[in-house]
Amino acid sequence: MSGSADLNRNRAVDWALMAYIVLAYAFVFAPIAASFVFSFNSDRFPSIPLGEFSLDWYRAVATDPLVWEGARNTLVVGVIVGVISTVLGFGAAYTDFRYSFFGKQIYLALALLPPTIPVIILGLAMLAYLSRVNLSGDALSVIISHVVVCAPFAMAIIRLRLSQMDPALEPAAWNLGASEWKAMRHVIIPFTMPAILGALFITMAVSFDEFAVAWFVSGLNETLPVKVLGFLQGQVSPRINAIGTFVFILSMTLVILAQLLLSGRGAGQTSADKE
Repeated sequence: MSGSADLNRNRAVDWALMAYIVLAYAFVFAPIAASFVFSFNSDRFPSIPLGEFSLDWYRAVATDPLVWEGARNTLVVGVIVGVISTVLGFGAAYTDFRYSFFGKQIYLALALLPPTIPVIILGLAMLAYLSRVNLSGDALSVIISHVVVCAPFAMAIIRLRLSQMDPALEPAAWNLGASEWKAMRHVIIPFTMPAILGALFITMAVSFDEFAVAWFVSGLNETLPVKVLGFLQGQVSPRINAIGTFVFILSMTLVILAQLLLSGRGAGQTSADKE
């Protein structure tokens, strides 16, 4: 069957699809690649031909206390948001997996709603709400806002993993004498651990990169993306390219780790099922 399927494939169509994918990736990553290249350019303004290779802009970033302050805020907020979002996402996903109740579809729709709301509207709504409870401008306000944005991503990732689990495994553990907490610890959590770690990395990456909501609620506790806007409001600074390169590498590292965890676990399960 596989040989006949290969004979029916059109090489022209395959090459066209490959070319389309390459062009799509080139279109998406060209600005990032340009920022990476210009971050090592000695000239102040991005222009062709390039100047000499230089690390001056990275040295300028490393000695700027405002950048370090923004990076510290970003890392602290990102780690806390990742942990809280993953815990909430796991609880929401497990509730969907284990229980059936009236209004479940509405529950799922509301749980997955925040990422579909335009960030400007969400930022204004969070600012209005947090101002009423005297939290606007505090680091906690950024954490709360980012959890609202990130928790649905964690829920979706863990929910997908739980959908691959045999629903009879947990009741079987109960029948063998395990309590609900022991079944959770020894059955549910080990099965979903790759998705839990993947959700942690993804939510951290989303928090690191999120700008609009943080700009509304951060006040003086600005994250690194908000600091970059401050640089742009003054004058075009090549330091932005260096900062952008750092943030991109950090975010891509987290996303790649999450993908390796998820795909690796899925591949292991597939091979076990075949055996």
